[in-house]
Amino acid sequence: MAKGSLFDAASARYIQEDSTIHFGPKAGNYRYDQRMIHAAELAQQRAHAHSVSRCWRYVKDALVAANVLNSRPGTALAKQAAQELTGKYGFKQLKVTDPYKAPVGSVIVYGGHGAGHVEIRSRYGFVSDFNSATPSHRPLIGVFVKPS
Repeated sequence: MAKGSLFDAASARYIQEDSTIHFGPKAGNYRYDQRMIHAAELAQQRAHAHSVSRCWRYVKDALVAANVLNSRPGTALAKQAAQELTGKYGFKQLKVTDPYKAPVGSVIVYGGHGAGHVEIRSRYGFVSDFNSATPSHRPLIGVFVKPS
């Protein structure tokens, strides 16, 4: 286990596709940390039907509750999430430019005017403070995961 890492190799597993859950193309090639998937599930359970303009707050809450992060991120704007997750929490940016191809549990950060947007790729779509079957229309900053 790397210094400061919360990754538990004993609980990491490969995802098996089934007909009811979509994990994205080539999902079986990724080694998933159960906590990232759990964060997506927690966010989905807590999400509203429509945005309450608190996407980064809800994503932070899910990542902390699932023990993906050992402390609460301090940045205020969603578009600052990429810098904080990589700089302080050891997340890595994937070479994914299509949010639909992001692995379940990955954090997707968008820029644009205002605060930007952040969401977690869920089994059924995208989730932050609300559930959505489609990703944000904002410019993609990147797709981020906690490395195993």
